[in-house]
Amino acid sequence: MLVKIHSSYRRIVAICDNELLGKKFEEGKKAIEIKESFFKGEEKTEKEILQIIEEHSGDDATFNIVGKDSVNIALKSGLVQPEGIIRIQDVPIALVLL
Repeated sequence: MLVKIHSSYRRIVAICDNELLGKKFEEGKKAIEIKESFFKGEEKTEKEILQIIEEHSGDDATFNIVGKDSVNIALKSGLVQPEGIIRIQDVPIALVLL
């Protein structure tokens, strides 16, 4: 999985499954493009991602999480609840604003 942390007036943590990078998904009016400029960061293990989520969930942060593995880690951490997940072409997506 890939993690990229953007810094602006708040931190934006982008997490995605590797195989989704560069792809676009559309379903009805919903669409998402997994742009390299936003999501291509460092490859991380599940343990490292759990640490990043824990570290940044206490901050004024936003999380953009895409893909089955990535969203499952967010669920495991408690950052995301099942009802907070949307799907576009069966790709799970979670957006969290703290």
